[in-house]
Amino acid sequence: MTQLLDKVAIVTGAASGFGAEIARAYVREGAKVVLADINYDGAQLLAHELGSAASAVICDVTSATDVKAAVKHCVDRFGVPDIIVNNAGTTHRNQPMLDVDEATFDRMYAINVKSIYHMTRAVLPLMRERNAQQKDRGGVMLNIGSVAGIRPRPGLTWYNSSKGAVNMLSKSMAVELAPDRIRVHAICPVMGATGLLEQFMGVPDTPENRARFIATIPLGRMCEGADVANVAVFLATDASHFLTGMEVPVDGGRII
Repeated sequence: MTQLLDKVAIVTGAASGFGAEIARAYVREGAKVVLADINYDGAQLLAHELGSAASAVICDVTSATDVKAAVKHCVDRFGVPDIIVNNAGTTHRNQPMLDVDEATFDRMYAINVKSIYHMTRAVLPLMRERNAQQKDRGGVMLNIGSVAGIRPRPGLTWYNSSKGAVNMLSKSMAVELAPDRIRVHAICPVMGATGLLEQFMGVPDTPENRARFIATIPLGRMCEGADVANVAVFLATDASHFLTGMEVPVDGGRII
């Protein structure tokens, strides 16, 4: 399968969870991928698994310096990226909104929202310059939002709002960057069995507690990495060249 042959991608938060599955899918489809993660050991393990088409770089997405360094690493290793996946994210524990302290709020917004600001400032000038020289090139930015920003759950108010920001800024970016032939989408998964699951639920991760949340998803299961990766592949391919500004729920019907 070569739907992304000769494409270059950066995936943040790529060492595990949805990011790792997106990276695996991109490499299977012929792309070269930079795995940017604060968990450098995890990113290196995945790069070793994926072979010469992948390269790991340590990156704290809240740091403009780290993000610029990750983009430079990509340019030096594979070239100017065609695809950016802003996947790194975090949450606060499911709890009353006044119980979330300011430091947790600030950290969450820095990872979920400001990281996209840093990445855009680092990569957009390079993509614009490349696109001006190569009229057949464009670009794609995929921001991992959440159905929490569309249909919020109680107890996650500040997280919900951060993902609502991601969803909306993706649409605004899509309008502004369309003349540059850069398409932007928000991919919005429902809850998945990732390292953040227990924080999302706010209760121990037991089969009984999972069942309570699964009961709110019409298709009867949580989101899996492959579900998000399949959408991330399609939106990065030329087959979706006339799509931009979409808020794509990967949610088994949760928002219906």
